[in-house]
Amino acid sequence: MAECDRSTLPRRQLGKHLRNGREAVGLTLAEVGELMQWSVSTVQRMEVGATARIRLVDLESLCRIYEFTEEFTEVLKGLALQAAGKSWWHEYGDLIPEHFDVFVDLESSARRLQTYEPEIIPGLVQTPAYAYALMRAGYPDESPAELERRVGLRHRRQQRITRKASPMVVGIVLREAALRTVVGSRKIMATQLRYLADLSTRNNIDIRILPFSAGFPMGVAIGPFVILEPGRSGMRGYREPTVVYVESFTGDLYLEKESAVRRYADANRFLLNAALDEVHSRDMLRRLAKEYL
Repeated sequence: MAECDRSTLPRRQLGKHLRNGREAVGLTLAEVGELMQWSVSTVQRMEVGATARIRLVDLESLCRIYEFTEEFTEVLKGLALQAAGKSWWHEYGDLIPEHFDVFVDLESSARRLQTYEPEIIPGLVQTPAYAYALMRAGYPDESPAELERRVGLRHRRQQRITRKASPMVVGIVLREAALRTVVGSRKIMATQLRYLADLSTRNNIDIRILPFSAGFPMGVAIGPFVILEPGRSGMRGYREPTVVYVESFTGDLYLEKESAVRRYADANRFLLNAALDEVHSRDMLRRLAKEYL
């Protein structure tokens, strides 16, 4: 395995899951190194995503040691293949099983999340009815049971922001269009907006509305994005970088370069400065909820 100057997202995700697997079976870095005939530093570099490439035969051996299922082994092999590529675009169908959501995996370990949505309520704060209406439109051939399963998976993500112990800190800027675009029905929208208003009273959740009257604060239309600030890595002296997630119709873009992350952080500040404050945003949500009824 060759060393790299800087880890990329697939390598870090792969390393995180391998580290979790090692700890789950109670092995030390030295013990894994002995089993694989590697040095301790080799195992450690792999777990923090500091290796440019890992051979699939070695990865399969590690997966057997860590007692991973065949399905999850395929997930990790897909990440390893993606890490060997140069494209920032992730179209997972041919490499990583469709059910494995890299964004959700990142979100689950983030300590802070900042997002901007111009047209739709973010999945992290959707009500079940709102989510179901979107799922039904997006997956028209699926059965109600399958749609409910998708909604349930989305709803479980919300536990990260509503739990009592160490909830994730969330900042959301919503363009007014997201509040006025009817998803499902007017009743569903009323419930959704009331839910957002109630969520915004939590200490760890800041929801701001960018009204139509604010125009375009940066002079251009900005698409949706999420800034994910990582939590502790579990490895002393190592801190994972912040990642910006940009979703498109054909693929997902994950940005890690400091210059790109800085531009999105600056954009987020511009949007926040132009948005209504917390109190007026909450008032607007409740007022529009009443208008839907």
